[in-house]
Amino acid sequence: MNIPSLLPSALIGAVASARSMTPMAALALARLMRRDTPGALVLLDRPLFRFGALAMGAGELYGDKMKTAPDRTVFLGLLARVLSAGIAGAALAPRHRASAGAALAVTTAVPLAYATLDVRKKAMTRIGQTRSGLVEDALIVAAGLAIVAAATRRSRA
Repeated sequence: MNIPSLLPSALIGAVASARSMTPMAALALARLMRRDTPGALVLLDRPLFRFGALAMGAGELYGDKMKTAPDRTVFLGLLARVLSAGIAGAALAPRHRASAGAALAVTTAVPLAYATLDVRKKAMTRIGQTRSGLVEDALIVAAGLAIVAAATRRSRA
């Protein structure tokens, strides 16, 4: 197994552990900037899905600060992480390694969701929900954008 070629998949899984929609939003932004992923990413070539992913990414950043926001480890939160990490992990893996990239991203995202939740709860007791969320947002969004930028290339078309 060629681990370096799958590193972006593992890293995007780590991003999905903290913000489920950030991987898809980062990929949608890359598509808007005419960047190609190593693997196939057909859905985000459709404007409805591309802009929907961006809206969902922004909505998650906003919603996370609400007192009623559920933990990321509830069933639907984990399901969103599995789907987002799987799609993004496959897209960032070499085309012939899409299944391995998806599996690696998912197996990174799910256990790390529990770890990142623990860290966030500790930060919330120290600096509050909004501030801890903003710090986490900055770190995770920056990481997601950097991973996608490093793993994609300018389109030839």
